[in-house]
Order: sequence, then C-alpha cells, then structure tokens
Amino acid sequence: MGVFTFVVKSSGGEWSAKQYEGDLEACAPSSYELQRKLVQAALSSDSSGGVQSSYSPVTPSSAVFQVIIGGGGGGGGAFIGGGAAAAPAGGAAAAAAEAPAAEKKEEEKEESDDDMGFSLFD
Repeated sequence: MGVFTFVVKSSGGEWSAKQYEGDLEACAPSSYELQRKLVQAALSSDSSGGVQSSYSPVTPSSAVFQVIIGGGGGGGGAFIGGGAAAAPAGGAAAAAAEAPAAEKKEEEKEESDDDMGFSLFD
C-alpha cells in the first residue's frame, strides 16, 4: 500500500504540486488535470492495487491532494471507482448488511407518526 501526499499551489494560472516527503512533482493548467497527472505519477511508483484519492482545498489557490494505492483492509477488499468507500472485508460485511434494516425500521417509525390524529394540512 502506498500513500502519496501532495501540496498543491496555484500561481499565475498554473497549478503545481510537490510530494510531501518525496520526489514526485507535476504541473497543469487546471487543478483537475493536475490531480489526474498526480494519480498517474503515483501509479508509476506503486501499482499494487486500487486507487483512492482525496482533494482538500485549503485556500482558493492551495490544497492538499492525497493518493492511496492498494490497501483495502484485512483480506482482499477492493476499491470501487468514483470516490466510493472500500468494500468491507470479514466481519464488517455483516455490519454493513444490517444498515439497510436499520433504515427500514426508521422509515416505519416515521409512518406511525401519521396516526397521531391530526395533520399538517388540517
């Protein structure tokens, strides 16, 4: 598993990034293009698994960008594209399966509130 953290800055219409405690660097005309380049640079250093990234603006002209490669936690979880969370492994899957049941109970509880003998529109 590799974790790559970048300090991102904008100056003169150009976005640039330098790896925190590392040698990777990139420049691009937009922050989006820069993020794509940084993911590719991180993958060229470590291609051991799925990719997850996080972009956190600090000011309008600076940000922190992090790329996590591999991982997945305890036994073969896989990252799902589009910024979704890693698939749980082992016992965590059972807890995740119970979550929809809890939501359903909450919905039933909301429906029972209508039986109070009055309505918002009366």
